[in-house]
Amino acid sequence: MLKGLLKGNSIKSVVDRLALPYALDTLYHVLHRLRARLTAVRSLLSRERPAPESTQTDPLLQTVEHLRCLFPQGKSLPAAFQLHFQCPFLQ
Repeated sequence: MLKGLLKGNSIKSVVDRLALPYALDTLYHVLHRLRARLTAVRSLLSRERPAPESTQTDPLLQTVEHLRCLFPQGKSLPAAFQLHFQCPFLQ
């Protein structure tokens, strides 16, 4: 879902394309929780590698770019984050 948002797709179009078994409201709630945790996530990412140059203005999308830079082979960026840092992506 995060990669789809980075491509400029809307949340609804990403959810429709992925055919996730969750209500759209649930994913909006998850994104809201992630936005509330961005400071902690970005702090951990910055310890490993400085944030890449970004054309994004949305801090969430900047964080997704940072995750992709740090975990280029990760199929699931949240899973790669959790495995590397041994802490939850969302709390």
